[in-house]
Amino acid sequence: MSSLAARRLAIVTVWGAALIGWFAYRNANDLGTIDAAQQLVEGVDMLSWAPVVFVVAYLLRPLLFVPASLMTVAAGLLFGATLGTVLVIVAANGSAMVAYTVGRSLAGEHGEHDDERAGLIHRWGRRLRTRSFETVFVMRLLFLPYDLVNYASGALRVHRPAFLTATALGTLPGTLSFVLLGASLERLDEGLGGIDPWAVGASVAIFAISMVVAALLRRTSAAADDSTDQLPSPTETVS
Repeated sequence: MSSLAARRLAIVTVWGAALIGWFAYRNANDLGTIDAAQQLVEGVDMLSWAPVVFVVAYLLRPLLFVPASLMTVAAGLLFGATLGTVLVIVAANGSAMVAYTVGRSLAGEHGEHDDERAGLIHRWGRRLRTRSFETVFVMRLLFLPYDLVNYASGALRVHRPAFLTATALGTLPGTLSFVLLGASLERLDEGLGGIDPWAVGASVAIFAISMVVAALLRRTSAAADDSTDQLPSPTETVS
């Protein structure tokens, strides 16, 4: 067995064991995703080291397929708007790198060529590698599935510093939106009844601004594509 195959097997084995354990725990306690997040909130709420526990849970989140938005709302509920935002910035970028590293490790050294098998995937794969920062940044502003972008960027071997920088900047609007919502709640499982209208208004405004910025960036990028005959070689931006 090659070293790459052994590494893939080890990752899949550990990942599969973690998933089996996680879903077995949820089934045994009849917990949905929101219920499990609420249980986490209740379990760490009074701990002096709650921020550390939260960050660790957030880092493990992509491996257990827990939505980033839910954990971000939980941060606002637990720690308030200011500390919650700071913790999510740290934890979300860390979890993005966890998923990126897993995707990159599973794809292997030749993952940058895997996207040549299909037209749409090829176009986005090429764009991710040649315009890493711009493309990841726009995808973050568009609120595309957080972990899908992370795993795909790793598998396609997107330039690591560009990926991390674009993620850190592009997720700020979403972070602020969801932390504000969480800060206005008393429980994750109470529905919309406890949401502060001002928090909703601020979140919607931030969301709308991010959509407008993303649309402008996409239009600018499309114009640049029309005026450019040839894109740079993908190898120029692959780390």
